[in-house]
Amino acid sequence: MTTTEQGYRAPQVCKIVGITYRQLDYWARTDLLRPSLQSASGSGSQRLYAFGDIVQLRVIKRLLDAGMSLKKIRQAMDILRETLDSARPLEDVTLLSDGSTIYAAHSADEVVDVFRRGQGVFGIAVGPVQEELEGEIHTLFPDDPAAAEEAPQTVEAQA
Repeated sequence: MTTTEQGYRAPQVCKIVGITYRQLDYWARTDLLRPSLQSASGSGSQRLYAFGDIVQLRVIKRLLDAGMSLKKIRQAMDILRETLDSARPLEDVTLLSDGSTIYAAHSADEVVDVFRRGQGVFGIAVGPVQEELEGEIHTLFPDDPAAAEEAPQTVEAQA
C-alpha cells in the first residue's frame, strides 16, 4: 500500500522550529532525530522531514530552552520513540522531568501522580505543541501557488 505524506526540507524545518541549520544537521548526524521520510545520502541530496519529526524537533527545542542537557533530551526522545513504536499517539504524551529523570505520562491522572509525588519540575505536553505547529505551518505555507517554491514536498511512502 502506498501513502502520500508531506515532506519538509531542512530550511523549512529550521524556520518552523526556530533552530539553526547547524543544529538540525548535528541532531541528524548524531541520531538525536533523523528525518523519517528521506535521509541525506551524499552531496546535494536533501533530508525530508515528516510532520511528526517537526513536532519532535519542537519538543527538543523546548527542552533545550528549559535548560535540559542533550544527554537528557536523548532520553526524552527515546521515550517518544517507544511511544511511537507502541502505536500510541504522540499527542497523548506529556514529558515530565524532576531535573534528573524523564517521565512520560499518557493521561492526566499520570501527570497528577508525578506531581503529587513531588517529582515534577516541568512538563511538556506534546498535543498542544502539535496543534501549535499545524497552525504555524498553515500560516507559513498557505495553499497559494505563489508559495509553491517554499511549499512542502509530497513524498510517496510504501506502507
